Amino acid sequence: MSNKQRAVLRNLPVYMALIAVSVLVLFPFFWMVTTALKEQTKIFLFPPQWLPSPVQWGNFADVFKVQPQFPLYFWNSLYTSVLVTVGTCLFAALAGFAFAKLQFPMRNLIFLVLLTGMMIPTEVTAIPMFNWFTKLQLTDTHFPLIVPPMLGAGGMFGVFLLRQFFIAVPSELDEAAKIDGCSPWTTFWRIMFPLAGPSLATLAIFTFLHSWDNYFDPLIYISSDRLFTLPVGLKLFTDTAGTEWQLLMAASVIATLPLLIVFFFAQKRFIEGVALTGLK
Repeated sequence: MSNKQRAVLRNLPVYMALIAVSVLVLFPFFWMVTTALKEQTKIFLFPPQWLPSPVQWGNFADVFKVQPQFPLYFWNSLYTSVLVTVGTCLFAALAGFAFAKLQFPMRNLIFLVLLTGMMIPTEVTAIPMFNWFTKLQLTDTHFPLIVPPMLGAGGMFGVFLLRQFFIAVPSELDEAAKIDGCSPWTTFWRIMFPLAGPSLATLAIFTFLHSWDNYFDPLIYISSDRLFTLPVGLKLFTDTAGTEWQLLMAASVIATLPLLIVFFFAQKRFIEGVALTGLK
């Protein structure tokens, strides 16, 4: 038996465990897709019908017939999530660079105070924030869904993540930039920001996922149907007459596609950011 075969046999239990966990994780997604392709009468059969027969591709078209504003909900979620992601990454990179590389009074104390924001649940501040936005006449707009997440717990997590990355960057780079006449602003944009790509990709994925799946804030702040986001729009497939599960699952599949696309294109950078491999 060759060394390669011995290594495979030695790691076989690990591979089997990983396969079992993968099946467990992917099963809900599999069930969602198959339910989206079934007839309504065949969804709750027992024993269950694992594969749809016949395949009802028309369920996806019916989503837009039952909820004509579904594309608008999709657009609302898309543009708010993109703005939150871009704003959070930019804010976190700037603040993280400042806390890691710049010297100013009470730097560590200010950073510690900001981190306490991560410990406060959103539900605790929901009523005060709602009253504040009501006085500013900003309820029933997308403003509460875009700006507060950039500066809230998600933003503070980003600041923490980027600060840890910038601390790991050798100080020789800063010194070389100063010798070349670079200001802190130039050093950030031309040296530090490009190096932070893996960490920014990690933060972007987490931020986009959280903003895309956010149900609590739109439910509180939005009352106009034209401003609904996808999580709230999906709830509209349930009414007093019951739930059209095949349409709800079809709409959920459509809502999941952007998340898969984002992770597919950013997975390499995401893995690098999680592993914190450092400089190339």
